[in-house]
Amino acid sequence: MTAILESRVSAPTVTVDPYSAQAVERIARGLRTVAQGRVDSPEWVAAARDAWSEFPGELRRALRDYRRDSGRTGALLVRGLPVDEEALPDTPPATNSVQRTATVSAGVLTAVACGLGDPAAFRPEKTGALVQDVIPRPGQEDFQGNAGSVFLTFHTENAFHPHRPDYVMLLCLRADHERVAGLRTACVREVLPLLSDESREALFSHEFVTAAPPSFGSGGADAPHAVLFGAPEDPDLCVDMAATTPLTDRAARALRELQDLFESTAQTVQLVPGDLAVVDNRVAVHGRTAFRPRYDGRDRWLQRTFVLNDLRRSRAHRENDGYVLD
Repeated sequence: MTAILESRVSAPTVTVDPYSAQAVERIARGLRTVAQGRVDSPEWVAAARDAWSEFPGELRRALRDYRRDSGRTGALLVRGLPVDEEALPDTPPATNSVQRTATVSAGVLTAVACGLGDPAAFRPEKTGALVQDVIPRPGQEDFQGNAGSVFLTFHTENAFHPHRPDYVMLLCLRADHERVAGLRTACVREVLPLLSDESREALFSHEFVTAAPPSFGSGGADAPHAVLFGAPEDPDLCVDMAATTPLTDRAARALRELQDLFESTAQTVQLVPGDLAVVDNRVAVHGRTAFRPRYDGRDRWLQRTFVLNDLRRSRAHRENDGYVLD
């Protein structure tokens, strides 16, 4: 297996060779009988953590290096992973679709999550499942979220939450019919040197509020916060272009400038089956280009898992020291 920086994708790309992919598939299949295949059980996650140590060494090293430094783009693309494509059922039709039963793709996602930190979920979101289906939903085409199919604006995942994910992982099981849906990412490390001094000062100030989605409660705005925070030369980022509201005129100008810079520096990749995109949610935002679902059982199907680097920090929000935050 070799790590290759592809010219058409600015994010580092790890290509898994067929032999390594067979090894990963064998390991993931071995998880199907653990804890009766209950993906959300602590026993199954523990087995997936042990399984990670058996993954090919070059893949583990690439994820280790990415965990230490996610680079200029804040994203990593792993290609060639097994998803048991021939055995895939129709794209799930159910609302809030999740993966509760062990599959090859669930095993791959959870093992990699354990390599990056710990898998995590939020109880109000898709019933707290650790492996979630990202699929288009009839009647929700215009929804700014995973169920929609229109252009999805740039956002930090769960930007409103004090314990938002450190990483967002998206594994492609099935591409859209026309293969036009593109995952878009942009990183604060690329735009920071391009920001005006005025906008940079505003973005580091507590002059913004971000609303929570209705599924998390009232949908009201959080306390005022900064969009950029931490080290001035390498800050963290927290913004949702569809839910973050500026409180001052200069904040509004800064947010528009930030959006424009995201657009001018964005990277887009059309995921194909076996592609795993990892986004550093602390320094990068992500979104999606529009696509047209047909609702014929063959629509685009991704699976998503969140990762926390320091699970302990959210202990007060997790019952019985589990992986689901209330």
